[in-house]
Amino acid sequence: MPTIVISSYQQAKDTLRLSDLRQALYDEGAILMEKVLVNLHAQEHRTRRNVEIKVFRRDFFHWYETHVFPATLKQTLQPHLATGKADLVDFGFRVLMNLTADFSGVDRPLKSAEETARLLRILRTFGKAATLGQALGDREAIREEIRQALAEFDADFFQPSMQRRRTLLDQHRRGEIDEKDLPRDVLLELLRNEPETPLPGDVLMKEIGFFLLAGAFTSIHTLTHAMHEIFSWRQDHPADAQRYIDDPLFLQKAIHESMRLHPSSPTAGRRPVCPMQLPGGEQVTPDNLISVDLMAANRDSTVFGADAAHYNPHRQLPSGESPYGLSFGLGMHACIGLNLAAGVLPRGGSPAQERPLGAVTLIAPARLCAGARPDPEQPGVVDRSTIRNNWSSYPLLIHG
Repeated sequence: MPTIVISSYQQAKDTLRLSDLRQALYDEGAILMEKVLVNLHAQEHRTRRNVEIKVFRRDFFHWYETHVFPATLKQTLQPHLATGKADLVDFGFRVLMNLTADFSGVDRPLKSAEETARLLRILRTFGKAATLGQALGDREAIREEIRQALAEFDADFFQPSMQRRRTLLDQHRRGEIDEKDLPRDVLLELLRNEPETPLPGDVLMKEIGFFLLAGAFTSIHTLTHAMHEIFSWRQDHPADAQRYIDDPLFLQKAIHESMRLHPSSPTAGRRPVCPMQLPGGEQVTPDNLISVDLMAANRDSTVFGADAAHYNPHRQLPSGESPYGLSFGLGMHACIGLNLAAGVLPRGGSPAQERPLGAVTLIAPARLCAGARPDPEQPGVVDRSTIRNNWSSYPLLIHG
């Protein structure tokens, strides 16, 4: 059956909200993705999401942004200030891995450079599962690489993390420790809810691997795209250069604009679970693949203006429209980590310090305040291993 492509913004919105369309973007990456949250549907999806959403509350991210993340960011940035150089992609992996490991439930007891490098290598391999449907190389060879990474992650990171949390939960049930002494992460919530919603061991392991991947992998590429757009804009619009540093609301809006132009996946794939009619009038069955072209929909000039295909941090939006377009999805499969990556949109003039700004918005001023700029002798390199528009490296020069 032919693939049905949807590229207009309004039809894309209406399509993504349909509850009879299941996730199909990650079918090729089933080795990791088959039973994880993003691939579940209907009641099974709602049940697991209701458990995990307890971690993704605004108060947690606000606390993390104000108390934990600044120290992590400073520590990760310090060696680069000493050398005057950094690769933005690698830097993003390192700083965001700490955040995503914390809320996923992956312990790093050694905190050593070797341990960090191992987990980063595993994380990068897991990323190949998410993009396997767009991979251009030998897909079976990629699957074997993912299998080996899963085995290493299970033995060296997941099993110790799970056993520690089981021990803590037992101590909590016996009244030996308080609730505040428990980690606040996805793994702990899934273990706490095992009596009501048990998961096979391999599914539980892959679920935590998926959260580690999803939280860091997408935000890393979002960060690199956003910084590239900011570097280009401030060169042509020097009057805005200081605003990126001094005005967190302007910076957040500027990053949302980049998110609109550069969704982490250029398409959203869906398959009907039954014969049905799409908002555009097409009759479809479970044999049809529906491809929502997010790149095209987010650049729809009828919604975002005549310059919709270009970056403009001053863009004025129609009432009710999201500044990042459809990049985080809608409906059942909307991204559970939206607040983590993008923060919370301002409401009623609420000051920035009272709401989460998002991990990318927090990293960006550190890069700008440190005097970062693209290395003219080493231009950024686009990743050609998939059809996704991501950077594989982005060298920077840094002046403290």
